Amino acid sequence: MRVRATTTVAAVIGAVALSALAVPAAQAAPAGPAVTFSNLKVNGGKPVVVGPTAQVTVTATYTVTKPASLNPNALGTVPVLYRGATLGLTSDDLIGGDDAGTCTTVSSTVLKCTAKIQFRPKATSGEDIDLVNSQAGSWKLGALAANESGGLTWQGGLGAAKLLRASKLTADATPEPVKKGKTLTVTGKLSRANWDNNTYAGYSAQPVKLQFRKKGSTTYTTVKTIKTSTTGVLKTTVKATADGYFRYTFAGTSTTPAATATADFVDVR
Repeated sequence: MRVRATTTVAAVIGAVALSALAVPAAQAAPAGPAVTFSNLKVNGGKPVVVGPTAQVTVTATYTVTKPASLNPNALGTVPVLYRGATLGLTSDDLIGGDDAGTCTTVSSTVLKCTAKIQFRPKATSGEDIDLVNSQAGSWKLGALAANESGGLTWQGGLGAAKLLRASKLTADATPEPVKKGKTLTVTGKLSRANWDNNTYAGYSAQPVKLQFRKKGSTTYTTVKTIKTSTTGVLKTTVKATADGYFRYTFAGTSTTPAATATADFVDVR
């Protein structure tokens, strides 16, 4: 996803920043403003979970320290997620907000700022770049600052964030009702967002726990752990012992968040 800008300062950051990071240092933009960034958090430090189609917008908060002589109105800043060890970044390695952050003056040298970052699994215009599956996982945090003359400052190593493909999990126990001691079949499916084709798809070969909570209890107990099929399908059998609730639960992976199915009540007679 590229940085798309709508103001003069944001245009400097969006257009100049990405091109400057992609060319040799000798051709880079002029020296930027003498600012430093700190306390950068994206989405309050929580993972950013994105489904197959809907845009997700999160808030980034950060602090900017600047010279007392620098007019904050002449400064534009954008927090970004990036990957790679150097500044030789491509648009696939950099995710940033559409507009410059909004800053409040705390003192002559300190600004408290917020900015919006949009994650689009499906492009909404010709200027947007949508997410792809390979972008799920861990990202580093950094920030860009620019002045009105086009000077650019980049600071990386400001923390980390996770960008995850949304997950869904279902559970269905049959037959219902069932005689005590008879066999129950519990089916379900684990799916996750596929950003490449904007749909949910089965998540294969993943360990999922089948859990049971007896009627009147508040505690679930793990009955067994099984793996999803190549299409994400779950199917196993258990003996019916008492009225209660069956559910599947998935612990998550580095690219996909945890998920728990809505419990299915079984009447044992």
